[in-house]
Amino acid sequence: MAKMNKYSSIDHYIADQPNEKIRSELNQIRATIRKSAPLAQEVISYGMPAFKQNGMLAYFAAFKDHLSFFPGASGVEVFKDHLTAYKTSKGTIQFSFQQTVPLELIAEIVKFRVQENIEKLEMKKRK
Repeated sequence: MAKMNKYSSIDHYIADQPNEKIRSELNQIRATIRKSAPLAQEVISYGMPAFKQNGMLAYFAAFKDHLSFFPGASGVEVFKDHLTAYKTSKGTIQFSFQQTVPLELIAEIVKFRVQENIEKLEMKKRK
């Protein structure tokens, strides 16, 4: 469960989860993000696992009754037609423990966020 412990790493965060199913799903999300953004840096931010590359890409976390993936508002908005099976809010996608985590969709969203951050960086450089 997401606690405000000061985790030293994503490994530490995942190891602290209460059961193997949650740890396994978090590891799958982590591996999917890593594969989709191989240059991204793993960090703990706001007490949660996150990945940065030219700015934040996405966070993910475990809660009492779901996992959440936080790709930011654009990541939810651009993929909203693919997210109808999941509870969403402005920058968050929730997966209940009864649902299969859509790893291919997470990969697409992360690749989109990598490109979006590159474009933002290029726009800043041009100014």
